[in-house]
Amino acid sequence: MVCGMRSRACAAAVLAVGFAITAGGCGESEQKAAAGSAFSRLTIDVGIVVSDVEKAAAFYTEALGFTEAEGFDVPAEMAGNSGLTDYRPFKVRVFVLGGGETATRIKLMEIDPVGAKVDNTYINSSLGLSYLTIFVRDMKASVERAKAAGAKIVKPPLKLADGVTYLTVVKDPDGNNIEFVGPML
Repeated sequence: MVCGMRSRACAAAVLAVGFAITAGGCGESEQKAAAGSAFSRLTIDVGIVVSDVEKAAAFYTEALGFTEAEGFDVPAEMAGNSGLTDYRPFKVRVFVLGGGETATRIKLMEIDPVGAKVDNTYINSSLGLSYLTIFVRDMKASVERAKAAGAKIVKPPLKLADGVTYLTVVKDPDGNNIEFVGPML
């Protein structure tokens, strides 16, 4: 992909892989970092198919602090011709963490009928993508925010070997694992 490309069709075409190089433009510092690389952006987006997009949207905004950005529709023909779905249309809701063109983007979509749920009891329960990592400035505040939004906290924060950093796993409404990593302030 080329920096500056803003094609929604191209962005939709890369959704199915879960991790996707986005079709957005490149900032100057990112262009320098990507120089000599096969990629036009060094940030990836994550596509997540959910059972209830409204519940998931509430979780990613209220529990994790993402902000909703402009989404887009993928028509049935585009979805089928690209191999994303079996010609089922869907709407993509985009959520960003941070600002600027290198912000992390989560793309949530609900596709009818709802597919089979992956076993995410533990990260070794199923093959494939197992968890997202979000680096936080304050573990205690992040866990409290997630709890207040109704997130399931798997276990209390675990102190890592460096003695300063903690790890906590929370579950989204579909049971997907999200780990917080950061200090306990």
